[in-house]
Amino acid sequence: MTSRHLALALFLALASAPSAWADARGQAKEQVEFGIQVAQRGLWKEAIYRWERAAQIDPTYAAAFNNLAVAYEHEGQLAKARAAYDKALALDPGNALVRQNYDLFKEINDRVAQKDGR
Repeated sequence: MTSRHLALALFLALASAPSAWADARGQAKEQVEFGIQVAQRGLWKEAIYRWERAAQIDPTYAAAFNNLAVAYEHEGQLAKARAAYDKALALDPGNALVRQNYDLFKEINDRVAQKDGR
């Protein structure tokens, strides 16, 4: 392969990378939106499945991890909820909604832990 062909191949690979990332984010958003719809109908296990899928498709999508945290919390999976909140905050530390959800989660769980003598 000549250096010209190699340069062209590298250019094409780099040029297609943003569209692949955009496709992944779009697919993840679809999963998140569907998860919201089913959660609103009380189908939390399906919502968790969709949000886990979104996080697999785009592991940089903080909204997927935030929604997962809320769902895990709802289902009593508190260790998983904390881990998902931590991941969402690591990805988007300035996100006020994630911060608010996490602070509320900590406040409630700290209160329960104190009450239980933990």
